[in-house]
Amino acid sequence: MKRLLFLGLLMCMCNAYAQDIIGPIALEDLKKEPFAQWFKSEYENYAPFGKTIAQLEGLQKDVAITIFMGTWCSDSQMHVPTFFRILDALAFSGEVQIIGVDRDKKTPTGSSTKNGITNVPTFIFYKNGKEVHRIVESPVEFMEDDMLAILSGVAYKHTYEN
Repeated sequence: MKRLLFLGLLMCMCNAYAQDIIGPIALEDLKKEPFAQWFKSEYENYAPFGKTIAQLEGLQKDVAITIFMGTWCSDSQMHVPTFFRILDALAFSGEVQIIGVDRDKKTPTGSSTKNGITNVPTFIFYKNGKEVHRIVESPVEFMEDDMLAILSGVAYKHTYEN
């Protein structure tokens, strides 16, 4: 009986982790179940600030973005959809790469370690191939305000910088 109980518990634990995506993530995958429930809700309920969007429009040339996230992480579930809502408002055409991490913030290729990922989500902004700055875990102000500070070259410190 104890073995059956243990086996059942083990199976439940495995199922809890089965919904995590580790490694490259296609945006379309986040729009499908089981992720669509939180992605769609956060995306649709966020209204980007029009004035800030207008200011960002001229700053997106030669910008690429890498997002490290956990599909299991509540901060990722909140901020990643709003980030894409902002990108859609900008009609952003640059490269966006999404990488899923496990609960230890690791990836199979080691890219999270190479990029110094300690918290998720982390949004890394590149201009002309060089890292400009990053938003770590949550924006300091609003997402689009932090993006504006980063892309306009204003002094910016993410949540974990002193």
